[in-house]
Amino acid sequence: MPSTSPRSNKHALVIGGGPAGLMAAERLRAAGLEVEVCDAMPSVGRKFLLAGKGGLNLTHSEDKADFIQRYAERNAEVARWLDTLDAEGLRAWAAELGVETFVGSSGRVFPSSMKAAPLLRAWLHRLREAGVRFSMRQRWLGWAADGQLKFEGEQGQERLLKPDVLVLALGGASWPQLGSNGAWLPLLAARGVNIAPLQAANCGFDLGPRRAGAEVPGWSPLFAEKFAGLPIKPVALHFVSSKSGRQFARQGEFVVTASGIEGSLVYAAAHLLREEINEQGEALVHLDLLPDRTEDFVAAEVSRPRGPRSLSTHLKSRLGIEGLKAGLLHEVLSKEEYKDEALLARTLKRLPLRLKAARPVAEAISTAGGVRLEELDTGLMLKALPGVFCAGEMLDWEAPTGGYLLTASMASGAVAGEGAARWALSQ
Repeated sequence: MPSTSPRSNKHALVIGGGPAGLMAAERLRAAGLEVEVCDAMPSVGRKFLLAGKGGLNLTHSEDKADFIQRYAERNAEVARWLDTLDAEGLRAWAAELGVETFVGSSGRVFPSSMKAAPLLRAWLHRLREAGVRFSMRQRWLGWAADGQLKFEGEQGQERLLKPDVLVLALGGASWPQLGSNGAWLPLLAARGVNIAPLQAANCGFDLGPRRAGAEVPGWSPLFAEKFAGLPIKPVALHFVSSKSGRQFARQGEFVVTASGIEGSLVYAAAHLLREEINEQGEALVHLDLLPDRTEDFVAAEVSRPRGPRSLSTHLKSRLGIEGLKAGLLHEVLSKEEYKDEALLARTLKRLPLRLKAARPVAEAISTAGGVRLEELDTGLMLKALPGVFCAGEMLDWEAPTGGYLLTASMASGAVAGEGAARWALSQ
């Protein structure tokens, strides 16, 4: 934790105990302010802990210029946050807490233990030792008529607070059972803050009709029953925006769901797919089931004489197409089309799937939308509400999984905390 400045009689309040809120609290306390963190949940960092359940992906090791491009249309604004706390800074911060990190084979950065809980425990211990106070089960209800902040306790009791400066780090609307339910939107909108609608990001998608002329959307019942929950790999996903011409092409893996697809490769393209669906009503993607084979090679193998063997057996022996990948072919090709060797070869390299809708926001890993960045100054203070700062996922930006979400959330918390401290101490 940065060294604490001489104590001030200024009182800072942070609402929201996720990574962005905790980082804001850390920077505020380091500047010498008295700091209280309020959260509606019984404990802080619940989404942080769940996100790290399978291994906490803290950040990513790629070159900073490439790193910044992960934030798409908001990369310039997020780049300024990263000037305060970037990937290397985050690893150094974890090391100060006694948590060493390592770079995985994919370039992602994890704690050596792979777990989120030890890092969170060490962080909270340091914050408490520094004098940060935590008030749990305090649901923020907005402002009272006299400008005080209203809270409702677990038993319905009312609490009023009048801090010198306020940082809001209330999250988006994904995983609402962990506290980020978007209830803050009407509170800020009523105060004249321009907010972009919250939408699912890093989410799965439901399928439309799986072949031309089909009326029923989604997988066939047999396919869904047999393959839902299974990963498909290796595979490449290709998409071209019909409006902007922006392209996505990447190899990786994803998971078949009962109604469509989800997983890391899908999440990486999610913002483009969501925009296409919003504008066109559907998004057409193509899968390369044999990304390590050329089109000519695949065509030659499909057309190779097979003697008495069935076509399915031939595809399995010559190209390794079986199970889920074989099932996908039958989902998009009719029996007659399946027998057309040229069409079959093309489909192996360019299998079409029509996506009709993103999964609900509550199921998403994160959300897009929120407080528009144009509403904030460079210190992340709301122009319409002097002394009120915002950070984290409640801001209008998004990023794919891979450590980019957590890094930018914590960086925005650092920026908001420092900005709030400067503002409070200048008053």
